[in-house]
Amino acid sequence: MSRKGHCYDNAPMESFWGTLKNESLSHYRFNNRDEAISVI
Repeated sequence: MSRKGHCYDNAPMESFWGTLKNESLSHYRFNNRDEAISVI
């Protein structure tokens, strides 16, 4: 496990980033990194 491209290692992070993108990040336009960090 823990190899590049191993689907079972990657699934939890893909789920996390997918949820984050769909629920919050796609609704915002950030001007800088600090704004993005405050939303996350």
